[in-house]
Amino acid sequence: MMATGNIPWRRATQGTMAPACMQTNPNWTCSDEVPTLPEVLKLLSFNIQVGINTQRYHHYLTRGWQHLLPHARRQQTLAQIAQLISEFDVVALQEVDGGSLRSGFINQVEHLARESQFPYWYQQLNRNLGRFAQHSNGFLSRYQPQLLEDHKLPGMLPGRGAILTSFGQGPDSLLVVMMHLALSTRTRASQLAYIRERIADHSHVVLMGDMNTHAEDLLERSPLSGSNLHTANLPGTYPSWKPARVLDHILLSPSLSIEQVDVLPQPISDHLPVAMHIRLPPSVCRIPDNHPAAS
Repeated sequence: MMATGNIPWRRATQGTMAPACMQTNPNWTCSDEVPTLPEVLKLLSFNIQVGINTQRYHHYLTRGWQHLLPHARRQQTLAQIAQLISEFDVVALQEVDGGSLRSGFINQVEHLARESQFPYWYQQLNRNLGRFAQHSNGFLSRYQPQLLEDHKLPGMLPGRGAILTSFGQGPDSLLVVMMHLALSTRTRASQLAYIRERIADHSHVVLMGDMNTHAEDLLERSPLSGSNLHTANLPGTYPSWKPARVLDHILLSPSLSIEQVDVLPQPISDHLPVAMHIRLPPSVCRIPDNHPAAS
């Protein structure tokens, strides 16, 4: 079998879970606050296209070289993204570079965590092209999850992943799954079936990311059908300069309600970011039983 980086070139019909280690922002100062989630949690999902500012279809050709080589404007774009995401509690990033030639060997997830002062972050490497590209998903959080899993999603070609995190433990935990799904309908269905299996035993679930299809398709004509997940009707998220398709979503279990939702008019990438404020059940926000403040 041939390999590109450390990703074997083979047909992956079943997903796999890889070891994952949460990273901590060294510039963050630990507080003495009790580690509970807020009543209203602010979420954001954003496909940042590795910091390339695409504003027209022809930019895919004229600026396509930026997928391989560094560009001075990329840091300016990252600064805009850092300012945007700083208002949120949990952020899912897609199409992030983990530190290669094209990004000036900057891990963009770590960089955004530092610039936006997120204490916790994780970079999921999905396609390792060595020094030329480190195709990744990213997770940023102001709250420490009790569980972090790195899942390689099934597909004919490797390169799609999901980050699974859990805040709290037991039946009152909040499960958050961040993903970037395939373009192919058949492969996407396989990936959603894999995710459905992993959320089946959880009461409080958030799915968020670039899902490459519309909400109606996800909720009614995919393996998520019958899961009782819900979302809001959103305007288009792609392409950012003339949004006509809703490809980016935040889906919730029935126990979670939507307080506010917006597709932010920030054409920084070729996708627009989706922001959602959700209200959590009181049981999810309580102090953990094993925390000293609970006694």
